[in-house]
Amino acid sequence: GVEKTDIKEEIEKRFGYSLGRNIDEIRKSYSFDVSCQGTVPEAIICFLESGSYEDAIRNAISIGGDSDTIACITGGISEAFYGPVPDDINKKVEEILPPELMRPVRSFYDRYMMSSMH
Repeated sequence: GVEKTDIKEEIEKRFGYSLGRNIDEIRKSYSFDVSCQGTVPEAIICFLESGSYEDAIRNAISIGGDSDTIACITGGISEAFYGPVPDDINKKVEEILPPELMRPVRSFYDRYMMSSMH
């Protein structure tokens, strides 16, 4: 696997994002921003400062602002790095989301993730 420091350096180099801030700094000053420049770097930092999938999502939610978008981006990055979404989180999502929203999620996983959902 690739180290987070390598991921950070490549993203900074390739996309010009400044990823030198930490979660505490973001929490103090972040406000709602729907632009990619105002959400993607924050989402990446939430991942970089995490120790697990759940930790990454908690980081994203904790900064406020456009936290649902940031958590979505952070979750995608985290799943690619840490592996499948933990079973307990999947089970809770399946309890909450109606079937018409779960169908496309399952379809996506079956087609692209080659991982079954419970």
